[in-house]
Amino acid sequence: MNEAARPAPSSAADAPEAAAYGRIAFVASDAPDAVRARGELTALYGHVAPEDADIVVALGGDGFMLQTLHRFRDTGIPIYGMNRGSVGFLMNGFKLEDLPARIAAAQRVVIHPLLMEAIDVNGRTHRAPAINEVSLIRQSYQASKLRISIDGTVRMEELVCDGVLVATPAGSTAYNLSAQGPILPIGTPLLALTPISAFRPRRWRGALVPDRARIDIAVLEADKRPVNATADHYQVLNVVAVRAKLDVASTLTMLVDRDHSIEERILREQFEV
Repeated sequence: MNEAARPAPSSAADAPEAAAYGRIAFVASDAPDAVRARGELTALYGHVAPEDADIVVALGGDGFMLQTLHRFRDTGIPIYGMNRGSVGFLMNGFKLEDLPARIAAAQRVVIHPLLMEAIDVNGRTHRAPAINEVSLIRQSYQASKLRISIDGTVRMEELVCDGVLVATPAGSTAYNLSAQGPILPIGTPLLALTPISAFRPRRWRGALVPDRARIDIAVLEADKRPVNATADHYQVLNVVAVRAKLDVASTLTMLVDRDHSIEERILREQFEV
């Protein structure tokens, strides 16, 4: 199992006691259920400002969980999510009772995000982290034309498509899955390179790439076929080149209920119809 997104060992030394997470910050999305849950949990367990917390409990859906992970990236503060949204793939189940015990027993999952470097038509370089995926999408009626290189070697001279994305294991069940990309178990040392509505080559369904690879995507005919690039929620308009690479210097930590692990969620996702 590689360190890109791996559960920590399950020995007793790696399962912190509830006291280690004594100071809890509750953050919530704007959804009424999430706001109500924050009030109820605060009344039961107290609340400190996020910057003073030992742990942050995020209440909402997957989108809010992503925002929270970005917000606390590289702080060392672990995030424990509880679902008060719709899908909640990244979230634990919601209940008011026994929160300190649940947190103490949870599995730690350490994630390294992708780093997107995008160059726009004016030559400016934009950098942004991506926990789920880096995506390129056409912005006009014209299909995009892209050239794909892996570690400096051109692997596809021309891909005509609506777009392409590079997904992490953590993000492989999000946009990547909707685009018919593969589901990657957490800890898999791979990235999914998935086309979006490929026109030529029509039968290309994407590729699995080592997670330490450098993926470069050049936009061909950028003036005629404009393309936008997005790293999770951060968008760059009119790009001419995009690089995606794992940022091993950056870390995020999630806490996941052991009886509802991410591995189990991924298995369920693959067998549900």
